[in-house]
Amino acid sequence: MTDHIATEDHRASRGSVGRRGFLLGSAGAVGATAFGLGGLARADAPATAAAAPTATIPKSDLDSLDLLKRMVSFDTQNFGKGGKTRAHAEMLKAVWERAGVSTEIIPTPITDNVHLIARIKGTSSANKPILLLGHSDVVPVEKENWSVDPFAGTVKGGEIYGRGTLDMKGANAAFISALLRHLSEGHTFDRDIIVLTDADEEAGDYGSAWLAKTHWDKLDAGAVLTEGGWFLAQRDGTTPMLVTVTRQDKVYFNLDLTAKGTATHSSKPMPDSAIVALSRAVSELGDHLAPVRLTPVTRQYFSALANATDDRRFARAISMLLDARDQRMRERAAKLVVARSAYPHLHSALLRTTAAYVIEESGYKENVIPSEATCRVNCRAVPGGQKPREFLATVRQILRDKDVKVTLVTPEGVSEEEQLATLDETWATAPAALDNPLFSAISASARQTYPEATFTPALFEAGTSLGPWRKKGIPGYGVYPYVITNEQLIGMHGNDERIWVDALATGTNFMYGVFDRLRSR
Repeated sequence: MTDHIATEDHRASRGSVGRRGFLLGSAGAVGATAFGLGGLARADAPATAAAAPTATIPKSDLDSLDLLKRMVSFDTQNFGKGGKTRAHAEMLKAVWERAGVSTEIIPTPITDNVHLIARIKGTSSANKPILLLGHSDVVPVEKENWSVDPFAGTVKGGEIYGRGTLDMKGANAAFISALLRHLSEGHTFDRDIIVLTDADEEAGDYGSAWLAKTHWDKLDAGAVLTEGGWFLAQRDGTTPMLVTVTRQDKVYFNLDLTAKGTATHSSKPMPDSAIVALSRAVSELGDHLAPVRLTPVTRQYFSALANATDDRRFARAISMLLDARDQRMRERAAKLVVARSAYPHLHSALLRTTAAYVIEESGYKENVIPSEATCRVNCRAVPGGQKPREFLATVRQILRDKDVKVTLVTPEGVSEEEQLATLDETWATAPAALDNPLFSAISASARQTYPEATFTPALFEAGTSLGPWRKKGIPGYGVYPYVITNEQLIGMHGNDERIWVDALATGTNFMYGVFDRLRSR
């Protein structure tokens, strides 16, 4: 059910707008003058008298940019065993308490690695809560490769730089500031709104799964919103094109490639070098592209993308992909789609299982030839497309003569077949349903905030913390509520991570509109 926000006639007649106009959406619907700190009137609701404010909330807390700067200033890097999130949580706890919202910090067994839960009480217990899920930990930085301090929240050239600005402290700032605007205006909601700022999303043993096992009564909800869907621009980089909300994540799994050889003195190299064998295997596998597999979710996405783009050649390539009668034609069309896309790596990832070579280990001394070399391969499969077990079999076939062992990484005590069965189950999990108040609110706010774009549900090429809710059949969705360029997208988990300041402001207005449709007054 692709929701075409703009008609073809409207799109054909519109003129080009500047970058600021693009980032602020429709000038008539979204803008600092129209909304300020007040927000957005519902287009689908009758006008009512403004409610009296019930809390005096500092303007700095209502400003998502100010709040994001504060979030970025806390070093919450997660090196694999959880991040130090307590100081960040205590800052947000104070923000919520200034607004009169009850909070709870939940410690984990790791010192200073904590979760924060804020709960805005609704007017009806008959409606199940909406839960906003935003992680506070971030991936490590290579500080020497940044042009600015990654924890300073530097603004330059209209962008705010910092680790987490995109993933996902920027989204957290938009979520929280939008809610605080409603509270500052005296609004109430027709259900509880739970805001979980969790730890260990990037790595660690005490993330949302642990929290769900130990504190489910605090997390039970009717629907969940977290990171995910991308807001993309036309090729000109100035016009909004596609607004997506993800309803499904790709299936995450890891492989280890291991080569063995003779350990000996480096002065006498031997032909069975483990490092050389591993390098040849990685080179061979690195040239492999998994087959293109389209599913109902990705077909809907690419159909919306074809409608949204102003690049007619790109649209024709997508049509060829969707209409392909056999795999050979599908592969040729997919190659053309990726080549013509302004977001080529994203669109390639949505079409197939991906394999990324992320950690290589071997050796311990320069005059010793090591006996073993390993490479960790991070893989992500399309649900309903190629199964992880099929990809594993293909990798083993490709490397059958390379003297390399291919191992599916499993939790301790879990066999390969048991892990493959778990991955099969995840692969077969249905996407989140679209017939609930949260999805309807997201769709309606997208139409109002970005009237010239096309809105569609989508597949998220990465992963989220939604597992505990999905296992219980609770629908989960994702948005990064700011329009980004391909260059900014590449900065995710990379160097000089950043988003547009104006896009964050518009994204906060977008989230205000989402919550506006959950109001009781």
